[in-house]
Amino acid sequence: MPQVSSGKRYAQAFFELALEKGEPESWQVGLRKLTDMVTDIKIMGLLENPKLPFDTKKSLLKERLGKVDPLVLNLACLLMSRGKLKIIGDISQRYGQLLDAHYGIEHAEVVAAVPLDDEIKKSLSARFGEMVGHKVVIDARVDPSIIGGFKAKISDTLIDGSIHNMLELLKKSLVGAGF
Repeated sequence: MPQVSSGKRYAQAFFELALEKGEPESWQVGLRKLTDMVTDIKIMGLLENPKLPFDTKKSLLKERLGKVDPLVLNLACLLMSRGKLKIIGDISQRYGQLLDAHYGIEHAEVVAAVPLDDEIKKSLSARFGEMVGHKVVIDARVDPSIIGGFKAKISDTLIDGSIHNMLELLKKSLVGAGF
């Protein structure tokens, strides 16, 4: 659990720095490069090897990341020195959320029984956008247990239009009516 909260703190601090510098988008690109890099098992093996000197690890990071803002490299080195390089994915995701919020973009987590095609996502995005007054991006996943329909979460708002929920409501009303 502490890693998640520290990921949030790192993302918030990094985002504030990026805003000060006026380069939040380019820093997001750097974070994505770093996230992609740490998914490589061989590279992570080298970066986590306690026998390799820090300067060698830093050179490897610099070479693999290519041209990124120096503060992205500094963040990578800081995380590496603290043994927290694995949380960069969480930091990158939270940074993206902060950037979207900065531009007035909400995310809706939509769970459906079947994969949603682009047309349905676009329609849901428009409807949810009208509800919240912001542009809404759909993050969809599949869960066959809801039978049909969908469940959506936008910030603190939950929308349950699943068949499973409708059946549960019907069941409760029938039990309440004495059937």
